[in-house]
Amino acid sequence: MNPTPSANPCRVALVEDHTFMREGMKVLLDSMPGFQLVWMACTAGEAISQLESLVPDLLLVDITLPDRNGIELIKDVHTLYPDLRMLVISMHEEKLYVQRSLRAGARGYITKDASHAEYERAIRRVAAGHLALSESMAEEIMLNFALGDSRPKAKSGIDALSDRELEVFMLLGEGKSTHEVADSLRISPKTVDVHKLNMRTKLGLEDGAAVTRWAIKWTEAQRHGGSI
Repeated sequence: MNPTPSANPCRVALVEDHTFMREGMKVLLDSMPGFQLVWMACTAGEAISQLESLVPDLLLVDITLPDRNGIELIKDVHTLYPDLRMLVISMHEEKLYVQRSLRAGARGYITKDASHAEYERAIRRVAAGHLALSESMAEEIMLNFALGDSRPKAKSGIDALSDRELEVFMLLGEGKSTHEVADSLRISPKTVDVHKLNMRTKLGLEDGAAVTRWAIKWTEAQRHGGSI
């Protein structure tokens, strides 16, 4: 059942810097009755400009953008347009990103390797005013809500990292070099080094190499459902 009648389609906008992903989302939305893609943006800056001309009913936002972190964009958009529903599309599966996305103002989170059916379900749910999360993440969020501050928390210090620092941290955890991280985020290696210095201070580590080791150790622990 469509969340809006076909005579008044749900207007969707997309913020995504990869051409293949943009074209794929266009094909998907064109195949969904009751939905209309009204504009696409490659950067956060371009998205803000587009919003000044036309505010859609649903905004799809990639976390990894060339000029700003997508979560930072979501925070700004939520402040400017609190009624605008947003769905995050991301290559990251980590729980921290889901929680940060929801806190920033998004109503759902889906990974880029999701199926056509999963994308359609998430888009329809968020457009209809519901949350769209994977079953495991929905259970995690509900458990956090139910237990509140009584639930033991891992003392990893990761929560102290900014959204962009977390993004760099996770790429380092995948074994990427400084230059590979820079290429992935389309920033300079010098900027990556600045982020590593900030992470080193926040995590209480001795040098940049220790940051990388800690990131790899943390990433492995997350993959196995544990903590460090």
